[in-house]
Amino acid sequence: MTSPVRVAVVGTGLIGGSVLLRLRAVDAEVTAWDPDPAIRAEGRRRGLNFTDDLATAVRDRDVVFLAGPLPTLPATLAEVATVTGAQCVLTDVGSTKSAVAAQARAQGLQARFVPGHPMAGAERAGLMAADPDLFTGAAWALCPEPAAIGPFRFLTALLGEVFAARVVPMTPATHDRVVALSSHVPHLLAGGLAGAVAASPMREAVLSLAAGSFRDGSRVAATPAKRTADMLLGNRDSVLEQLAEVSAVLDDLAAAVRAGDAAALIDRYQAAREVRGDLTGRTYDEVELSFPAHAAEAELAALVTLAEQGGHLTGCRRDAAVVVYSGRRPSIDRHG
Repeated sequence: MTSPVRVAVVGTGLIGGSVLLRLRAVDAEVTAWDPDPAIRAEGRRRGLNFTDDLATAVRDRDVVFLAGPLPTLPATLAEVATVTGAQCVLTDVGSTKSAVAAQARAQGLQARFVPGHPMAGAERAGLMAADPDLFTGAAWALCPEPAAIGPFRFLTALLGEVFAARVVPMTPATHDRVVALSSHVPHLLAGGLAGAVAASPMREAVLSLAAGSFRDGSRVAATPAKRTADMLLGNRDSVLEQLAEVSAVLDDLAAAVRAGDAAALIDRYQAAREVRGDLTGRTYDEVELSFPAHAAEAELAALVTLAEQGGHLTGCRRDAAVVVYSGRRPSIDRHG
């Protein structure tokens, strides 16, 4: 890190614990708190700086990561805000953003709270599953208000430098629609696939022949059930909207199978194959974007456009007059 930063992590499950371990790995001054006394005790046994009191953990910090379950965020945000200074940056790691952004606005915290969501995880849960390298190369969505442009710049630099993450600026509403299709509906599909096997009289025979397609298709069904339920219900409208789109495609595929229409199946699966190939084979061009230091709305609009085009940020630096972001956008000729 280029300068000392005092950090607190509130909630130390898989994501919060991984944030904590990464910060410790770079020798940041970091404190932690978890509502579970057993987790606090385990953290201390591992040499981590856990406190028994939330206020003690977050007081005098430069930034606080809120990493508890989605339903607890509003109350935790309000409590942390009352015991931290006005210059303390607050951010969360929850999988939905519109609700928490609205709650922060209602609490008058929009100038220092930046809703966040690292797109990284595993089926495992808890501090013992945490990994300091979990976020390396991962997308990390940030959804600030223009009033929080300073905290957003700070977090963009921190996430790029310390976590090696790809920062993706979005509006909260866009984020929730995007993750509904990229993350939340896949949990429904995985649950549907694994659930159908669970209810099938052929359950044991299916599992005996299950190979990579079943393992990959059902992988996120192993996520702790409460976490999945919180995520789906926290983004219910967008999930149902995107599920209808996926269901329409499934109906088309079923109709093609029913009709013996090989041409339609080939067309559909060729398009799907291209998307899958783009996921793993996309190439990027380096970009540098400069903005006047006091034009927050134009700055955020340009950065959101970059993200909508598939780009991301890797760092941020500024002087008195200019803010400069480093980043990448997909190569124009990547399909060529």
